[in-house]
Amino acid sequence: MIIKLSSENYQVAIDTLGAELKSFTDPSGREFIWNADPAYWNGSSPLLFPTIGNVRNGRTIIEGISREMPQHGFCKSSQFSVSGQSENEVTFSLTDSDATHPIYPYAFKLCLTYRLCGNHLQMTCQVFNRDSRTMYYHIGAHPGFMCPLEEGEAFTDYILEFEKDEHLNATVYDLKNCCFSSGTHRLYAEKGRTISLAPELFNDDAIFFEHTDSNVVRLLNPASGKGVAVDYTDFVSVAFWTPLGGAPFLCVEPWNGSAIYDDEDDIFTHKRNIQSLEPGADAVYELGISLIGY
Repeated sequence: MIIKLSSENYQVAIDTLGAELKSFTDPSGREFIWNADPAYWNGSSPLLFPTIGNVRNGRTIIEGISREMPQHGFCKSSQFSVSGQSENEVTFSLTDSDATHPIYPYAFKLCLTYRLCGNHLQMTCQVFNRDSRTMYYHIGAHPGFMCPLEEGEAFTDYILEFEKDEHLNATVYDLKNCCFSSGTHRLYAEKGRTISLAPELFNDDAIFFEHTDSNVVRLLNPASGKGVAVDYTDFVSVAFWTPLGGAPFLCVEPWNGSAIYDDEDDIFTHKRNIQSLEPGADAVYELGISLIGY
């Protein structure tokens, strides 16, 4: 079921399947979210939980048991319930069930709230540990943005611009062994804040920065100054991805966690940037999407 929100003639649409953002349009009807065309990628903005990326051979050890774990976890294929809704705000929730226990044994609850205020969309994800033991997880977002946004533009007209100067040294993904290579990096800037987009940048899959000093990154055309800003203050890492073949979109992915590294074992709690919650505790993660010049 699709839930629609509106504010000042801006509109968003979210699917109860995965609580996934499917559309964000401005007053002119311009679309900013990738349309999930399976010719390139059948997602638009999945929530990543309780894992990010892949685990080795599709399995990970949780509470002493080897468990099959889908790439990016199970939220994207789970039906969320609507627990509150107004004209410009909606909250979705998902709790553990017989379907999740074989994959992820913890008793949990996820609440994902979308709040639209004009050209700004705020996403708030709250994770609750309903279990009697410490709960471990990764959490991340995967919004895909149309790129280019305007007719007559090209993907290569756009840049990524961080709010601060960064040592932009990305960890390289080893496509042959399906893992990040802890000792292999690609330098994009010794000290800078922009990356000019080109399809070949993604020949090795995602561009992944394990840590940035910035909390905001912008996808924009410097000639017009228009684009999209993503505020990922509550996330340690950020990745960027588009599939090969000239896909007209770019994903900006804030992560707390990552796919498997070559130097990690298969025990879930040993994964990088693992999050933990004591029994009865909760944690909140905020993500903001703002349209620039629209």
